[in-house]
Formats: sequence, C-alpha cells, structure tokens
Amino acid sequence: MQFDPLRRRKFITLLGGAAVAWPLAARAQQAGGIQQIGVLMGAFAESDPEGQIYVAALREGLQKLGWNDGRNVSIQTRWGAANDERRRAYAAELVSSKPDIIVAGATSALAPLKQATPTIPIVFVGVSDPVGGGFVPSLTHPGGNITGFALYEYTIVVKWLELLKQLAPQVTRVLALYDPSNPTSLAQLPEIERRAAPFDVHPSAVPVRNGTEIEHAIGAFASEPNGSLIVLPNPVTAVHHELIAALAVKHRLPAVYAYRYQVTSGGLASYGINVADRYRRAASYVDRILKGEKPADLPIQFADKFELVINLKTAKALDLDPPISLLARTDEVIE
Repeated sequence: MQFDPLRRRKFITLLGGAAVAWPLAARAQQAGGIQQIGVLMGAFAESDPEGQIYVAALREGLQKLGWNDGRNVSIQTRWGAANDERRRAYAAELVSSKPDIIVAGATSALAPLKQATPTIPIVFVGVSDPVGGGFVPSLTHPGGNITGFALYEYTIVVKWLELLKQLAPQVTRVLALYDPSNPTSLAQLPEIERRAAPFDVHPSAVPVRNGTEIEHAIGAFASEPNGSLIVLPNPVTAVHHELIAALAVKHRLPAVYAYRYQVTSGGLASYGINVADRYRRAASYVDRILKGEKPADLPIQFADKFELVINLKTAKALDLDPPISLLARTDEVIE
C-alpha cells in the first residue's frame, strides 16, 4: 500500500500545529518528563472524607488513562475549606508553580483560578452555569483556557420542591439556606420563588456564612409550624452538612439536599448528581489536554445522570412515611 503524499503533508501539518499550540505538554511527554497537575478544592478541608473521595476518583480516572502520580505525573492538591482568602491564596500558589494543568473543584475554586491565570489550562468539575458565571463564552466552544464538567440547570429546584412535598405533604413553608457569596445559590433563589406556588408552599431564604448563622436561621424559622428546608449546594452548607442535618431533625424540619453525602450523614433526602463520577470523567479532559488538545476546543459537558437518596432512619425520626411509589424509584435507601 502506498502512502498518499497529500495525506502525509496534512498529517505532518496537523502534528506541527498541535506542537505549536501546547509545546510544553507535548515535549514533556515525549521526553518522559513528569507532568504537573494542580488541584484546588473549594468547599472541603483536607480532613473531609467526601473531598478525599472526589480527589481519589480523579486519580482513579487518570490511572485508567495511564497517568500515575509519582511516575509520569505529580498531583498537588490544595484545600480551600470554604474560606475565600484561603482559596485565593492557594489559587495564586498553584498558578505560580506553573503546572501543566489545574483541576478546579466547583465554582468557588474556579473563580479565583480564572482571575489568577488566563493561560494555564483549567478543567473544572461542578459549576452550574459556566456561561452565566462568566467563565466561558460558549458551552460548545469555550474558547479560552477553561473547560470542564458542569452540574445541571437551575430548574432542578423543581425536583427538590416536588421531593419535599412527596415526603412531607403537610409542609406549607420552605426555607432555602444559601451562601450570599456563591453565584450558584444566588441564581437558584429566584427559581425557587417562581416554582413554589404549584406546590402550595411559601418560600423564604436566609444567607448563612458559618455555623452560628446556620443555627440561628434554622432555629428562628422553626418557631412556626409546617416548615421545611432546601439546602442549596455551596461551600458553607457543604462544610456544615452534619450540623444542618442534626438541626433539621432537632427542629423536626424535613430537608432536601443536592448530594448523597448530606443524606448519609443524617439528612432526609437528596436529588442530584454523583459528584465522584464527574471527577472521574474529568480525567478524560485532563488526559486530552496533556496530550496536546486545547481546552478552547473541548465542549462543556453537563450531567446526564441523577440519583435519588432517602434516609429512612431520618424519615422515621421526623414521623414521615415515604410513599411506596417514591421508594420504588429511589436509587439508594439508607436504613
């Protein structure tokens, strides 16, 4: 078989363009050097088991693609622990170390990284509205140094309201706990306001920045009957998820969350994505960028799988009896 000279020239041109676009990554790989991967976790502290699960999922995904920490990559993780100053400091530190790529855990980590570098490739995990948040100009063609794996549309609040009423039909009030510095929370609040009427609940919202404010907000809201909670996903509610779950039971407030770990630690129910799976999938973009592709050309991927988790022990403590029809479509029942 003869090799077509025209095809050969196109192939060489393609290779040359890739080398020019991302020369450092390509040369390091060809030379057998170690690629540098930075990871910034926004909500979790290093001691938090859930954050460790996410980083382990990223490492697992990378290993399946041939990237092993200490052999051909070096992974440096920083933990923001829901602290704005710490996140900004760690973002600057990671950028100054000039890694080949950085993985950003959620909006709270992506925001300071975007400010810190316009050139180092960034793959994010868990941003709800990448375009509306000003991180990328387009979902299909991100166009800069940022791409990644998004969460879901803000209309997911309808599912949370529906789940609340199925679990506790008697509720007529719902309190949304939100972080006033978190753009995702701020965007979800109007959706709750617009969507609450068909479920016969009156919505209200309280900003929380720490455990003390959470205790005060829940205690004050619980002074009147038929209340319930929607715990919006953000670094503050992530760090204090065990406190929120305990207070909800103490004040007999049915509560719905976005993530499974909030239910395994005592929360009533959650509807959302498998975050660890998103980190595992993010490894594919890290792999492609380290091999020479541009983040500008990798489309943003939204979650397409959701899971419903119900804690029957918590339901019993709240004198709730989840209907069989709901339990039948539950992905995980905790007893």
